[in-house]
Amino acid sequence: MPVFYDQLSRKISLDKAPQRIISIVPSQTELLFYLGVGNRIVGITKFCTHPHHQTKHITKIGGTKQINIELIRELQPDLIIANKEENEQSQVEALMNICPVWVSDINDLPDALAMIESVGTMVNREAEANALVKAISNKFNALSKIKDPLTVIYLIWRKPYMVAGINTFINSMLQLCGFTNVFKSDRYPMADVDMLVNANPDLVFLSSEPFPFTKKHINEFKAILPNSKIVLVDGEMFSWYGNRLLLAPGYFSSVIESIA
Repeated sequence: MPVFYDQLSRKISLDKAPQRIISIVPSQTELLFYLGVGNRIVGITKFCTHPHHQTKHITKIGGTKQINIELIRELQPDLIIANKEENEQSQVEALMNICPVWVSDINDLPDALAMIESVGTMVNREAEANALVKAISNKFNALSKIKDPLTVIYLIWRKPYMVAGINTFINSMLQLCGFTNVFKSDRYPMADVDMLVNANPDLVFLSSEPFPFTKKHINEFKAILPNSKIVLVDGEMFSWYGNRLLLAPGYFSSVIESIA
C-alpha cells in the first residue's frame, strides 16, 4: 500500500491512485485539472472557479470553511485534498472519518512547489508535476525585484480592515518582488485607521480577494494615506499556490513596472 505524507507530516495510505477526489481548496482544484486528472474530481467548493468551463459542472460541497460533510460522504471519495489555513480544522478532522485527507500547509514558494510534487505523485502525474515545478522555478528565478526598496500594506478585507502580515504566502510573494511589508504581526491582523496612518507605507495594495476591492475603494484609502500610492492587485496572483504560479512572475513584473 503506497504511503504518502502531507505537509503536516501526517501519514496518508492509499490502495491505488485515487479515482474519486474531492478538493476543498480552489488553487489545488485548479492544479488537479492542470495535471490532467479533472475527470477524477467528484466534488469541489463554490469558490473553486478555475478552470471555469470544467468546474461549473462538478458537485459543489459548500465553501472552504462551511462544507457539507454528509454530501461529501455520499460522493464516496477516496481522497480529499485540504489546506491548513483555508479550511476549518474541525471539519477537516471530520472528513478524516470518511477517507484519507491530504492537508497542505503553505507559507512560501518552496512549500508550494513541494505541494505540487506531492499531489502529482499521489495522483500518478509525477512527470507533469515535476515539469510544472521546474517551469515555475525558472520563471521566479528570472523575476527582477523592484530596484528601490518600497514599503507596502496588503489589504485583504474591509470592515474591519485586515492585512496580510508575516508568515503568509502573500508576504513571501511580496518579498520575492522586493517589497517590504510594514506589518510584522503574524498571519492576518486587523488594522484600524490609526495603525494604517502610523505605518505610512509607500504603497497600499488592495487585493481582489477575499474582499473584492475595486476602483471605488481607492479614494477611501487616498483620504487615509494621501502620501501613499494606492494599487489594485490580483489576489489570485499573490495567494494561489498551484499552477497559477506560472503566471505570477509575469504579473509581478507588470506591477513593479507600473509603480517604478
